[in-house]
Amino acid sequence: MKRTLLTVTLFFVIAFTARAQDFDYGQISTEELKMTSYAKDTSAHAVVLQEYGKSRINVDNNDDLTLFFEYHVRIKIFDSKGFDEATAEIKLRNSSDKQESDNVYDIAGATYFLDASGEIKHVDFDRSKIYTTRDYKEQSTLKFTMPALTNGCVIEYKYTLTSPIDLCLSHFHPWYFQSDIPKIFSEYEALIPGHFTYNAVLHGFLKLTKSDAQIDKGCFSTHGASSDCSDIKYGMSDIPAFTEEDYMTSAKNYISSITFDIVEFTNPYTGVKVKETKEWSDIDNSLKNDEDFGGQLKRTSVFKDRMVPVTAGQATDLDKAKAIYAYIQRNFKWNDYSGFWCYLGVKKAYEGHTGSIGDINISLIDALNSAGINTEAVLLSTRDNGLLNPLYPAINDFNYMIAKVNIDDKTYFLDATDPLLSFGMLPLKCLSDKGRVFSAGKPSYWVDLNVAQKEVSTSSLDVTLQDDGKLKGTLVIYSIGYQAYETRAAMKKFNSVDEYVEDLSSKFPKIKILKSEISNTDSLEKPIVEKYDVELNVLDKSGSGKLSFNPFFLSKISTNPFKLTTRSYPVDMGMPGDYRTVLTIHLPASYKIESPPQDVRVVLPNNGGRFMTDYQVGDNTFTFSHIIQFTKSIYQTGEYADLKEFYNKIIQSEKAEMIIEKK
Repeated sequence: MKRTLLTVTLFFVIAFTARAQDFDYGQISTEELKMTSYAKDTSAHAVVLQEYGKSRINVDNNDDLTLFFEYHVRIKIFDSKGFDEATAEIKLRNSSDKQESDNVYDIAGATYFLDASGEIKHVDFDRSKIYTTRDYKEQSTLKFTMPALTNGCVIEYKYTLTSPIDLCLSHFHPWYFQSDIPKIFSEYEALIPGHFTYNAVLHGFLKLTKSDAQIDKGCFSTHGASSDCSDIKYGMSDIPAFTEEDYMTSAKNYISSITFDIVEFTNPYTGVKVKETKEWSDIDNSLKNDEDFGGQLKRTSVFKDRMVPVTAGQATDLDKAKAIYAYIQRNFKWNDYSGFWCYLGVKKAYEGHTGSIGDINISLIDALNSAGINTEAVLLSTRDNGLLNPLYPAINDFNYMIAKVNIDDKTYFLDATDPLLSFGMLPLKCLSDKGRVFSAGKPSYWVDLNVAQKEVSTSSLDVTLQDDGKLKGTLVIYSIGYQAYETRAAMKKFNSVDEYVEDLSSKFPKIKILKSEISNTDSLEKPIVEKYDVELNVLDKSGSGKLSFNPFFLSKISTNPFKLTTRSYPVDMGMPGDYRTVLTIHLPASYKIESPPQDVRVVLPNNGGRFMTDYQVGDNTFTFSHIIQFTKSIYQTGEYADLKEFYNKIIQSEKAEMIIEKK
């Protein structure tokens, strides 16, 4: 992700004469209403005509420090597929004790359209249509929708959001230039008193078209304390829509936006200066002294005696570690609470056989350390939570924790919250950039979350053509590595193996499963082997006795996941993959292959992957095999066109039909 540090201390800025200014509410032009498309993105169903936001720290009517955020937007809706843009959603936070909360004021809005005579008409927003839903304990969402939507209308709304400073001090209100529709112009103004110092960071790949700043004299005053303000204006023009595609991490890693992180502030009530940006040593000490983290990492006594029978008979530290890992997996159930804190504590979690991510994985760390196996805690940010910024130590950026086991100069990353993960395997959500390692005896440090895991699948179909024109034989599917985990996870969704097989059969309508046998479902470090006796219906298209079928039917790709002309963010598959299929058909002596498949070889640049097919013929038998292989986890933006074309060639090749006819 591209990040640009715009300012280090926003108070020390250069004065410019340009001023940010909100546009006039309700001043809709006939030209805007007559727009039928947006020239720079004719596929857009809606476009933001103007957008303005302003954030300022000041005092409210109760003389409490408050962040005021004003928002105003005007959107052109071309057709019904753009109607979703008429619904606004505002996230509202509250403190855990509900004593402080965000509030929304001065909501106004209307829908504008041309009547039959060409006059501009409007329908005002009905305030009774505002409703709020609770997301979780500390957040709710306020929603409202503009009325009387029609193709070609223009909607406009504005509101003011107030936030107590305790809820927003660490992160001044961010601004997102990009969204799922294009924008003609977007502008943001930040008014920050000299009591507060923030780092502003520009995210994404688009450049600002406006960046002005000046000093606003005497703008802030409370309890006898006063200061000037930094008045910063940021703007972008002709902003393309941000389109999400497959194989990406969190959109906020790449979407063009500005965020603000607190460096320090001077309390205007007391005059005390507080440094908010910490060094890693500060965070180390804070975590080590926190009872819900560092205190729990010292609770090895809870497990010391309990691990003796678990490791009995295990000759090596690796064998002991595997036995303890399996024990924790079996004896704890994740309660769906994320984060790295021990909400229950390891003793209570052990006794109740349940806990949060932190409860379970810290229990694992304590259990391993109690057995003399060196293990550390790793804090990370999951793929959907966003990339970490190593320049600014911030404990709130982490949202997950795993264990790092060190045995004989080798490292194993473990997550005991999922009973289907084999030793040394991490869930896809944890395969992010890096993590921060914490332990009691040394300073924390960064570690790359490079795990040697792959997704591997091999299918072998061996069938014989029967007199009735059907193919009958055996299908064997080997799932290895992460593919085995995904297969086990898929099976777990069903009440029985029979239900799983029935669902599998429904996905392949041409295959009738006569008998099934699945092995190694509980042996996590072994491949899952699925063996099926099958019968295939081969299509006689012409009625002339010629049989037609597609040799790729087991794993055919029909849609290219990459559809953008260009992609401004990398393709992140999480891990390499290897997918192979071998088809062997035995024919009666009276049959032959009329149109054998052509051998194909497509290779990605820099050994990034390959697609290959191979056709071999013998006496009344032929073998057709194909492989799709990705050798990397991440493909950069410069490799996108090659990946897109790679899939196009696979799809084209997999359209080929095989014809079997009598000699």
